[in-house]
Formats: sequence, structure tokens, C-alpha cells
Amino acid sequence: MLKSLLVVGLLGAVCFGREIHPKTWHPLSDQMINFINKINTTWKAGRNFDKSISMSYIRGLLGVNPKSKEYRLAEFVHEEIPDDLPESFDAREKWSHCESIHLIRDQSTCGSCWAFGAAEAISDRICIHSKGKIQVNISAEDLLECCHTCGDGCNGGDTAAAWEYWKENGLVSGGLYGTPDGCKPYSLAPCEHLTKSSLPNCTGSVPTPKCVHLCRKGYGKDYQNDKQFGKTVYSISKNEKQIQTEIFKNGPVEASLFV
Repeated sequence: MLKSLLVVGLLGAVCFGREIHPKTWHPLSDQMINFINKINTTWKAGRNFDKSISMSYIRGLLGVNPKSKEYRLAEFVHEEIPDDLPESFDAREKWSHCESIHLIRDQSTCGSCWAFGAAEAISDRICIHSKGKIQVNISAEDLLECCHTCGDGCNGGDTAAAWEYWKENGLVSGGLYGTPDGCKPYSLAPCEHLTKSSLPNCTGSVPTPKCVHLCRKGYGKDYQNDKQFGKTVYSISKNEKQIQTEIFKNGPVEASLFV
């Protein structure tokens, strides 16, 4: 339903009347997984990372600045909620002509989910609201590198500031690492986050790339002329029906969880 925004959650406590786990347990241990599942809450814990992965690496992927919840865009309210909101909804089916909705990006070992979530949802909405006439992958690299008001790059950023930056400063195009897609494709190589594959394992963290107002060699278009700008940006309340209506009418959104 929503475009991918990587959010890693660690359960550190349980509610009233529940047994509290020993503080000596490692958050990624089988003991912790079994403990969480024994509580039988609304979700089931599983293994997303190898036991050997360090907690500093995990924290590095928590890319939304905790202070970002203090700053919100102006809230938009849908006055009319459709009576026929479906039980399930897939944006890839409703807007199948939009290539960006089908694209899955890899943020590497950079805490750039705040930039990825914005760049992906912006790409989708440009296609949706141009009725497919504009097919562009907005550059997460450009947002990550150059939005100095958004936070601290690979060490976390502000989702609301990312959308405001698109409106005020514009963002150039850019797709996946190693591709000739757009002005500024992602410069950080993908890595294996979960299982064994041909990709190298994700370890450690990487520094934020330096902001450069240039397109890649051979692109054939000036950096400034490649920019796309937003007309209006806004937030949606935490009301479930409001969020459903927004997605159903206007396309994918960016969301963050604080855990």
C-alpha cells in the first residue's frame, strides 16, 4: 500500500502486568524473539538481521531524526471520506502506468530512509498527477547530499523538511546505483541486509556524500534545468481514514515510526 520506507523497530519494554525481559538479553537474540512472540501481541517478531550484526549498525539505519516529530507541515484534512474505501489497496495496480511505483531502491548502509521515502513518493505523485506524462525517478542522492536543513544526511534526517526542500529548492532526477538513470543516481552500492546473496553483507556505516550541483558525465542536461519542484506540500493526520483516503486519491505517502 505504501511506498517502502525502511523502519527498524526494537521492542524494549512491555505493557502493564507483563513480565519484563532481563536487561542482559541482546535485542537481536532468539531469546528476545521468543519473548516477544510469547506475549502474543498484534505482530510477530522474526529475524531480519544476523545475530552478529552490531547495535551501532542497527541504530545507523534508524534514519528519521527523533526531533522531526516536533516539526510538521501544515495539515490537510479530507472533508469527504469515500464510502467505498477498499479493504486492501495496491498503488501498483491502480497506477500501473507509473514505472516508479514498481521500483525498489536500496539505501545501502546509510541512514537515508527519510530521503528515500520522500524521493520515492514524490516520484510516484509526479507520475500520478501528470497522468503518466512525466515518468521520473527523483534523486534520493540529491536530497541526501544537499538538503542541509533536513538533518544529518546518513545519520538521520527530517521527513517534513525533505518535502519542504522539494517545494522550495527542487530535486533532480536519479535512479539506482550503477545505472545511467537521471542526473544523480545513488552513489552508495547496495548490500545484503537480510540473507546470503551475491551482494556483500551490509556492515558498518558510510559517510554522507558531498553535495555537488552537477549531473553525471554524459547526462546531457544542466543540473538546475533538471530539477522538479512541488507546488504544495502538507501532512495528514494520524487518523486511519484520512491516511487511507489520501493514498487512495493522491498516491503513496511517506510515513515514519518512532519506537
